[in-house]
Amino acid sequence: MSEEASKQLETMSLEEKPADASAPADAAADATAAGDGEQKLSKNQLKKLAKGKGKKDKKDKPQWNQPGEGKKKKDDSKPKALTLPKPEFVNTTPKGHKKDLSSTPMADAYHPQAVEAAWQDWWEASGYYSCDPKTAEGKSDDEKFVMVIPPPNVTGSLHLGHALTAAVEDTLTRWHRMLGHSTLYVPGTDHAGIATQSVVEKMIMKESNQTRHDLGREEFIKKVWEWKGEYGNRITTQLRRLGSSVDWGRERFTMDEMCSKAVIEAFNRFHEDGLLYRTERLGNWSCALKSAISDIEVDYIDLEGRTFLEVKTHKGNPSDPKGRYEFGVLTSFAYPIEDSDEKLIVATTRLETMLGDTAVAIHPEDARYKHLHGKHVVHPFNGRKIPIVCDADLVDMTFGTGAVKITPAHDPNDYECGKRHNLEFITVLTPEGAINNNGSQFEGMMRYDARIAVEEALKEKGLYVGKEPNKMRLGLCSRSGDILEPMITPQWYVNCDGMAKRSTDAVRNGELKIVPEEHEKTWFQWLDNIRDWCVSRQLWWGHQIPAWFATKKGEEGISKLDMNNNDRWIVARDEEEAYTKAEKFLGCSRDEIVLERDEDVLDTWFSSGLFPFSVMGWPEQTDDLKAFYPTSLLETGLDILFFWVARMVMMGLQLTDKLPFHTVYLHAMVRDKDGRKMSKSLGNVIDPLEVINGCTLDTLLAKLDGGNLPPKEVARAKKDQAEDFPEGIPECGSDALRFGLLAYTVQGRDVNLDMKRVVGYRLFCNKLWNATKFALQFVSDFQPTANILDEVMSSGKMAIRDKFMISRLMACCDTVNTCFQNYKFGDAQAASYAYWMNDLCDVYLELIKPVIKDTSDENKDSRWAAQATLWIALEAGLRILHPMMPFVTEELWQRLPGRGTLGESETESIMLAKFPLFNEAYSNSESEQSMETTMNIVKACRSLRQQYNIANKVLTHFFVKVAAGKPEDSTKSQIDDIMTLGKASVVDVNVDEDSIPKSVGLIVVDETTTVLMDIKGLVDYAAEIKKLEKQLSKTAHPMEQLETKMAAPGYEENVSDDIKEKNLENLNGLKKKAADIQEAISNFKALEEFEKNN
Repeated sequence: MSEEASKQLETMSLEEKPADASAPADAAADATAAGDGEQKLSKNQLKKLAKGKGKKDKKDKPQWNQPGEGKKKKDDSKPKALTLPKPEFVNTTPKGHKKDLSSTPMADAYHPQAVEAAWQDWWEASGYYSCDPKTAEGKSDDEKFVMVIPPPNVTGSLHLGHALTAAVEDTLTRWHRMLGHSTLYVPGTDHAGIATQSVVEKMIMKESNQTRHDLGREEFIKKVWEWKGEYGNRITTQLRRLGSSVDWGRERFTMDEMCSKAVIEAFNRFHEDGLLYRTERLGNWSCALKSAISDIEVDYIDLEGRTFLEVKTHKGNPSDPKGRYEFGVLTSFAYPIEDSDEKLIVATTRLETMLGDTAVAIHPEDARYKHLHGKHVVHPFNGRKIPIVCDADLVDMTFGTGAVKITPAHDPNDYECGKRHNLEFITVLTPEGAINNNGSQFEGMMRYDARIAVEEALKEKGLYVGKEPNKMRLGLCSRSGDILEPMITPQWYVNCDGMAKRSTDAVRNGELKIVPEEHEKTWFQWLDNIRDWCVSRQLWWGHQIPAWFATKKGEEGISKLDMNNNDRWIVARDEEEAYTKAEKFLGCSRDEIVLERDEDVLDTWFSSGLFPFSVMGWPEQTDDLKAFYPTSLLETGLDILFFWVARMVMMGLQLTDKLPFHTVYLHAMVRDKDGRKMSKSLGNVIDPLEVINGCTLDTLLAKLDGGNLPPKEVARAKKDQAEDFPEGIPECGSDALRFGLLAYTVQGRDVNLDMKRVVGYRLFCNKLWNATKFALQFVSDFQPTANILDEVMSSGKMAIRDKFMISRLMACCDTVNTCFQNYKFGDAQAASYAYWMNDLCDVYLELIKPVIKDTSDENKDSRWAAQATLWIALEAGLRILHPMMPFVTEELWQRLPGRGTLGESETESIMLAKFPLFNEAYSNSESEQSMETTMNIVKACRSLRQQYNIANKVLTHFFVKVAAGKPEDSTKSQIDDIMTLGKASVVDVNVDEDSIPKSVGLIVVDETTTVLMDIKGLVDYAAEIKKLEKQLSKTAHPMEQLETKMAAPGYEENVSDDIKEKNLENLNGLKKKAADIQEAISNFKALEEFEKNN
């Protein structure tokens, strides 16, 4: 959106003023109708709110968009509540039936609940969202549009970030459908392994004080499915309310039968291709989840030095008043050297890991320690002999003491060192994060309690040296927030090297397009340095790994944890196949075999990565897979570029040998107005339904009380909510929310969402409603035809204003289609907004008032051309808006005259109508240039009337001096239009100077045009001079104060340059204002004197 358009948006109001005088945010504040729980408004009040100044419509003179002239209302800068009317509404349309508008007159104002009711159910029941694979299969890629929804977690509900995704995706879907493409938008939800298991575990603990282990795996999984059945439809409800035109008949869940079959097949194929393997490796371990997590599920926090942090899995540090634990320090201690009084000092940020030390490393060339080569130190707590090893790769002689403790089982660098020197790998932590039986007297202590205890024990032994602040980075589990531990555990891994290269090659050679292009760099950076993917998770909820450990009955000493027995793991599609493979491997009959299935489940992103083709029935060659795969586009937030997008591309290429889509569009991240990420932990998450339906402040605050925020955070979040929404969030409806969110897509990486702007688009909906209602009075006796556009364009009856309107419609069509093609949704939104607000409402509707009112035979052709043009502008304008604002456009489109009489090509719904396309033959630059000249003159006329405070009802005489040629021809041909919009009694163009009175106001429009207004007898000079002198007096005082301040001793030396610059700017502004007022006073005095003497 341009800066000018953005400013215009911010000044649109509910009152019917010119577009350059109105603002969604301010209008929302100025609208004073009551919301939920407040006093109800009378019918008259609702009318006033809807129509701005509250003047009654006269039946023979419908009023619309009167220019704001004369005295301006006093500006009240005090913040006001965002409140809008919400009348009671009962939906009487049977579910799935079409809304009957024939017996329902248009309401006086736009009410979202009433407008949006019933349409979604009817669209869905009518099958408009579905697509026949037989029809689609034969079409080229350019004639199809297929997209899968980024499946949201089944545990939660959508927030405004999801709403932006839905708005963008459904806009594209509806646009392609209206272009006549075979269109399919597939919905689904993700089983969200960690999140769902956590929610259900908390639920059963709260209800029955049981853990999942108390229930057992089978019973627990049953509980999860029950929970999913009861609560899993919240997201689908939200998507329906947002108007998402997904094919609900194809809705998928990543744990349903179809998706589960694809997961098992993918796992087996990866294994058969030699890409999937099981091994023991150091990885990220979440003690809170008791599970491994992948590298990209790690968040990091940087500590500048000594820092105390809360650890939720611990009871609390008794030495800290808040129970927090110490991080960001480097602790030094000494190891006694075997058979010597000498000690070797080492340092660590994780003191408890010394319980698993199996070496101390020194640099081979460090002269200080040459005598220690081949010797040992003694562990102070278990007496274990620990070798001193030489390692030039790891040790920096100049850092610290030049000696490094080595814990191969709990540190990535030490892990590599351990492999180089064939060291022992001693794990000292249990899955829960407690010290295990390798931890001597510290066994059973939680890891950070042990850290404190080890320090005290070292002090007792005289081995503690000290500690100092140390910058460090902590890895946190993105799922649980727990501080991660590097742990050696047996896991399943997928080698991604080949898949990653194919994925980067696809972008480099142009087969896969990433929009915006700037994110390609991140794509390459991650995939070019990819590591093998740990796909196993130590959970119960999820896709259980299809692998069985095979032994013979009575066989002893065969442990599944021993990597030497890895060949005993049988990967199969089901247990039957596993038995068959085990029989062959073990060389015995089935009755001699014992199979034990791996208890672990697959990473949630494994099944999500298959989503574009698993939802189509892969691995079966279904009709859907043939017709709709590959899909066209993947639209999502840039935050899951690695989690999901890259994995879909890799898995699609590996398993189907095709890219799953040809374009990736990454929208910006939605943040709150202060730039903070929307997060439950910050209490700033807003449910789209709270915006659509409206929400009281009490409800918003109660949601914070029911969350998991600490009391201090709750208090802060409540304060923010009360400041932002003192009266809650007014009912905005889905259309306003979608339209408002799309406006933000013009920004860069992040969207700082100010809800007040979204509320402002609710008022645009009201403007749209009122404009259409008003315009319908102009076409009440008009009968359109199926080819009305061609008919009116070839009729020879069109005035310049009519040609201008059609030309602006063509320009809007061209811009919006181009913007949609290039994913510039903010620009498309701005163009359609400007078309309605500026071209149609502010200009054309005003121009045709006298034309429509004149029903004489002489005006018959002009009237018909104006009505036809208006009908076309309205109908096509609604179709342009429909992909972005589906509900209100359907409601208004259905109310247009001629509905149901336009022949076989007429569709039942606007969503099936053709999207307007640019037709160069109907674009008319001459009419637009002529209108530009006319509107510049009109603006000058309005400015002169405002300058001299001419009342609305008083018409004035204007004189226009304009350059010869096209400017003069345009002006003369549109004198009627200038008179209409400029409120003129007469407009004279290029008359003799002698014909122009001396008592005139004058505005120079540009170097070719000047507008003059006869003011004789229209102005009370004395009154105007008195008002101006009062203004001058008010300006003089602050100007004198500022001059005194700037002349004070020490001002130049003591005041900062920024403040001095600002003061000078303010002073110059006040001086100019005073000079302008003085000039106006002199002008009025001269005119007053002139009238007295003539």
